[in-house]
Amino acid sequence: MADEYALDLEELRQLQRIAKRPRVVSLISSEIRNLEKLSTDAVTAHASQTPEPISTQARVPCTPALNYVTLASFSWDQDSDKVKIYLSLEGVDQEQMESEFKTMSLDIKIHDVQGKNYRFTIPKLNKEIVPEKSKVVVKPSRIIVTLFKASKGNWLDLQFKEDKVKPSVNKDKDPMAGIMDLMKNMYEEGDDEMKKTIAKAWTDARTGKTADPLKGYR
Repeated sequence: MADEYALDLEELRQLQRIAKRPRVVSLISSEIRNLEKLSTDAVTAHASQTPEPISTQARVPCTPALNYVTLASFSWDQDSDKVKIYLSLEGVDQEQMESEFKTMSLDIKIHDVQGKNYRFTIPKLNKEIVPEKSKVVVKPSRIIVTLFKASKGNWLDLQFKEDKVKPSVNKDKDPMAGIMDLMKNMYEEGDDEMKKTIAKAWTDARTGKTADPLKGYR
């Protein structure tokens, strides 16, 4: 279209140069101005429709992996409805906290505290909680994690632990041998007082003072 306007303009300018009568010259001049405006608009529209070159280079966001310092030291208490965990860490704002609660686990992340990132996680809790009710509250010198129990009651521990004391279920095995295995496990897992009690029961059983090795423990 711009090329056609250029040809028309060239021909009109030739006519303008040979025209003699003022009215004819005025008409030709007016038409030349109109064509010049149309030619300019056409060039501008064509330029705006020309697509910009698109870069084909893939842009891959670079997100460095975060390193976390594990918060291994904590304390906790409970009532029949909830468990509270106390983490000692100063200089923390609520905006720096990232928490994830699930039915049997929790994951707490604290970002950019004096240039460090911290993390407290329990992959398997002792019992189920209510994730949507559980929360984290930041205090000046500590963090309080509140877990609401799915069912009321007392937790013996915060984290789930497999029961290592498993009595024998072999009916053909000597009952006394099964009791001795049980006492051995209790001895290995017990505190000093329990070990003294079980040791005395073993001694009494060997010397015939008692027929029941567990009598001294009961």
